[in-house]
Amino acid sequence: MMQKELTFDQALSVLTQHGQNHVLQFWDQLSATERSTLLAQVAAIDFDVLARMADELKTHLTATPDASVATAVPAPVVDPDADSRASAAASGEAALRDGRIAALLVAGGQGSRLGFEGPKGAYPVGPLSNASLFYFHARKIVALKQRYGQPVPLYIMTSDTNDAATRQFFTDNNNFGLDPADIFFFTQGMWPALDENGKVILETPGRIFMSPDGHGGTISALAANGGIADMHRRGIDTIFYFQVDNPLIEIADPAFIGLHLEQKADISVKVCAKRDPQEGLGVVVISNGKHAMVEYTELSDDQKQRRTANGELYFKYGSVAIHLFSLEFIAREAAGDMPLHVAHKKIPYCDANGTTQKPDTNNGYKFEKFIFDLLPDADKVLCLAFDREEEFAPVKNSTGNDSPATCRAALQAKWRRWLQQIGITIPEDIPIEIDPAYANYPEELRKGLLLHKGELP
Repeated sequence: MMQKELTFDQALSVLTQHGQNHVLQFWDQLSATERSTLLAQVAAIDFDVLARMADELKTHLTATPDASVATAVPAPVVDPDADSRASAAASGEAALRDGRIAALLVAGGQGSRLGFEGPKGAYPVGPLSNASLFYFHARKIVALKQRYGQPVPLYIMTSDTNDAATRQFFTDNNNFGLDPADIFFFTQGMWPALDENGKVILETPGRIFMSPDGHGGTISALAANGGIADMHRRGIDTIFYFQVDNPLIEIADPAFIGLHLEQKADISVKVCAKRDPQEGLGVVVISNGKHAMVEYTELSDDQKQRRTANGELYFKYGSVAIHLFSLEFIAREAAGDMPLHVAHKKIPYCDANGTTQKPDTNNGYKFEKFIFDLLPDADKVLCLAFDREEEFAPVKNSTGNDSPATCRAALQAKWRRWLQQIGITIPEDIPIEIDPAYANYPEELRKGLLLHKGELP
């Protein structure tokens, strides 16, 4: 999306109008390139949103805890039997054969927490091949086209930080077998941070500190960059949403799609039993008569530990950011304003002498939108239980739970279960890896092996 160009006088005028003219205080010290960069940043600011941010900050600084969290109850969760799942899968497969499904991948992060330079999606997790997170996602989508005869177009949200590197990574890997015409890259929105007085924070004399606007910014960025229009052009009506760090995920799971369509849901959410009461997963609840997400940080210790009469956690199921959305709902929501969330953070800032300082304590406020804030607007929400060992092994931490080691172990455990289902046992000390485009289900694996041995026509 093209931004309008501003002159110095135009930038000064709009900044002064909104009480932010300090942004240009070092103008005379800037090079031509720095001036151009700063003017481009000012041109990209949505000052209506900036005003909302300042208002939200005032509210945040004086707010009391949300009392509705204390009265929230877990949202109903469905866990269909085998026959119901099979029936739903047939409906989902029909939608895939009709080309009505798109995949939406949130991939704006870097691998810095893992000690990795580059987009997080480029992080290697293949137990034998060192194949990347992107590889496993893309190859599953290749398999969908092979299986159903229609592409599942892949919309990838990057960030300013990793967009060029992500595009190049796909090019260098021949798009992992995907048709380039079925890949749609778009960048996440970026927002300035504010100090406690609502002033935009300069990181250097010629640059405003900017940070991503959160995963809730996905839909506005998709709309602004032409993604929703592209989906309409392709005849898409349902969007499968997922995040880059979980290679175990079943992309466009037909049973999930079928249940979503049969229920005529605006949003469907996959949820799994939490590993323990303290696991950092949000929970879908009913609050004030509507569906909502309560983040794990918002639950009290008593709520986290609460048990039912049979000993299960009261808030048993957590959301892992696997969603389905109707395109009609997303298009409608993209035109509106989502709630803003405020986070007190350490933000590098430019002091009065024009020197960048890195504070030891929190000194500013970042703002984000969260995708789950769409829940209260939905007329129909479906929560579907899934088995975490089949679909959830994220790479979030360098060691311990949700690390590369646990992810690789979960991938191999799943492949071993497939092999065992078709009568093949591989010793635990022998590492294995299966290309998702070769087989993504036990039956596909059986057919592939028989074909390889010449036992299928």
